[in-house]
Amino acid sequence: GSNILRMSSGIQIKPKTAAQKSKTSSPLTCSPEPAIKPQPKPSDKLNPKTIDPFGAYSRPTSAFAATYAKGGIPCRLVHGSVNHKLQWECLPETVPFDPLLITLAEGLRETKHPYTFVSKEGFKELLLVEGATEKAIPLLPRLVPVLKAALAHADDEVFGRGLDALVQLSAVVGPSLNEHLKHLLTNLSRRLMDKKFREKVTVALQNLEQYGGKATVAIIKSKIPTYCSV
Repeated sequence: GSNILRMSSGIQIKPKTAAQKSKTSSPLTCSPEPAIKPQPKPSDKLNPKTIDPFGAYSRPTSAFAATYAKGGIPCRLVHGSVNHKLQWECLPETVPFDPLLITLAEGLRETKHPYTFVSKEGFKELLLVEGATEKAIPLLPRLVPVLKAALAHADDEVFGRGLDALVQLSAVVGPSLNEHLKHLLTNLSRRLMDKKFREKVTVALQNLEQYGGKATVAIIKSKIPTYCSV
């Protein structure tokens, strides 16, 4: 009748009380927890793709994930039979660019679904609205460091999203991006060395030249002397 389990080795283990169980069990878990929880490996902290979805590190760790979880991003992912798309809670034209465009740019560094899709597609769609040029130009001093962080990211997919976003921004703000361009070119120069990205980066630089005008060529060449103007 004792409430203590005796193991064959003689070790006594007391069953958890209901209060203790409620503290340790995650509200997300559907199946009963194992008696001994595997300890997270140090590498799990570094690689978000391998994190146990019910583990201690699965809480929103970024500003974007936390904002999305609280409903602060006015669009949601809609799963289609073929393609996913975004559904906006209100017309994108009516959404203030400050701070949403910057928040979406920060989300480009996410490595988990649905944040990866929402940030990339949201950034693109917001820049397509009427009057986007006038709304985006004043935000450039704050947007460029955020895009720079995406371009400096070790994850190839994050870099790719950052590069696409940079070209989209350049198409909208044109020569206004030129005074900020130097801050972004170091990371592009580094990726040019990578055979995998050489063509994509070259095309992006040509687009930047196209949207930024003649002055852009000198800026690009100052950081990437091997660049050939279109």
